[in-house]
Amino acid sequence: YLNLFVFFMLLLVLGGNLPLMFIGWEGVGLCSYLLIGFWYRKDSASAAGLKAFLVNRLGDAGLILGMVFTFHAFGTLDLVDIADNAGGLAPEGLWQWGPVTIAALLLFLGAVGKSAQIPLHVWLPDAMEGPTPVSALIHASTMVTAGVYLVARLAPLYSRSATAMLVVAVVGVLTALVAGTIAIVQTDIKRVLAYSTVSQLGFMFLAAGAGAFGVAVFHLYTH
Repeated sequence: YLNLFVFFMLLLVLGGNLPLMFIGWEGVGLCSYLLIGFWYRKDSASAAGLKAFLVNRLGDAGLILGMVFTFHAFGTLDLVDIADNAGGLAPEGLWQWGPVTIAALLLFLGAVGKSAQIPLHVWLPDAMEGPTPVSALIHASTMVTAGVYLVARLAPLYSRSATAMLVVAVVGVLTALVAGTIAIVQTDIKRVLAYSTVSQLGFMFLAAGAGAFGVAVFHLYTH
């Protein structure tokens, strides 16, 4: 399962267009489900795996809608073409609901689910029911940063929309504050680490929302 996860994660990162990225995106979600519920005879582990799977599906619905809308608006799902097309569009101001803003926010919904941002952060602390190598590889470092990666990869699209940037930054800062506060009162060490990870992901989104995509990706690497 871990090797399958690495395969899908590489597919997600190396995919040059949104559908290929989406296959990797769903693949890591599947591996996450299989690995969180690895000790399936334990009720809490199987319930945590199901919870992670269902919460991620909510985010993925936004990602699918975002892909459909992006194809409708830009006529392409290739990441380079989307960036080029977005670069030629006029910037959309605050609360202007143009195609760039709608596409960016729908895609961001996918990132919120995968990267455990408020309000879809509830699955990550429960994901600590899986074996420790799983929570170390997947739920502390690799898969959960996929949302940040998606936003950073589509930086030209996001930077054209003031509304989308504001939403990304606000969600990030709220998540960082709330998760950091919850971590203070946890007693299980792995749950403390889980909330710490959620908090750090919030900081990454805050950086992306502030337009410092390089800083967000740098924090992604160091974390």
